[in-house]
Amino acid sequence: MSPKEEYSRADVRRKFGLSERQLRSWERQRLIPAAISYTFSDLIAFQTLIKLRENKISSKEIFRALESLREKLGWVKQPLSELRVISDGGRIAVQLSGQKMEAISGQILFNFDASELGGIKSFPERKLKINRSHESEAWFQKGLELEESGAPVEDAVDAYRKVLDLNPGAAGALVNLGTIYYRLHKFEEAQKYYLAAIEADPGYPLAQFNLGNLYDEQGRFPEAVNFYRRALDLNPQYADAHFNLALLCERQGEAMKAVHHWKAYLKLDHSGQWADTARRQLERLRQAVLL
Repeated sequence: MSPKEEYSRADVRRKFGLSERQLRSWERQRLIPAAISYTFSDLIAFQTLIKLRENKISSKEIFRALESLREKLGWVKQPLSELRVISDGGRIAVQLSGQKMEAISGQILFNFDASELGGIKSFPERKLKINRSHESEAWFQKGLELEESGAPVEDAVDAYRKVLDLNPGAAGALVNLGTIYYRLHKFEEAQKYYLAAIEADPGYPLAQFNLGNLYDEQGRFPEAVNFYRRALDLNPQYADAHFNLALLCERQGEAMKAVHHWKAYLKLDHSGQWADTARRQLERLRQAVLL
């Protein structure tokens, strides 16, 4: 695949043989950013991530390594694409200034000529609450693993609540708790956690979108529309928000608004099961207008 300006999710799935479920799982684990399209440098990140997983490095260890690199190298935002990240004997290492260093500890793995190191003996340290932060992230990853393994829901809830004990403003844990209660049809609890997530991180579109889903389920349609639109304000490429708004507009008899959102959805996601559904709904609305 030669470099071009952007690649769709379908491009990435075809390129690397990934399923949509796998992409969404990595997004939830915060190994890759949630996106509708990707740059060529993002493809490098995918390739690195897949290689690490092939070498039996767990998602939890990869996440710890990425967080450590961001903490210790303040200029790095996306380590998988900005650095050369490799596995070394079951550990995650990074090539920096020509030297191989262990990603989590910052320890140099081999002895080199000091002149070649350019003065770098280990990653620069910051006075952060590292232990508390690491423990919080470890419990978050544990919660994800419990959810994905089909463990009793109470175990995942306990894990996410431990995250909040350590970091009350952890928007990811708040959203996941909200979603657990949403699936249990405990809507009051779900709303509480979604609103707390929005308060903790007003720029988090998933929290706005999920609250829209909750209100949609309850028949509180004006509120649902409001939060779907908030999600789109934060992320204009949020395809799922267009999809749900299209369905909601159809139910309210607003055919032209539904057509707008179906078209917007298909511009963002033009292949796969949900795109086929969008095309069928769009065609049905067109036929209804003609009749």
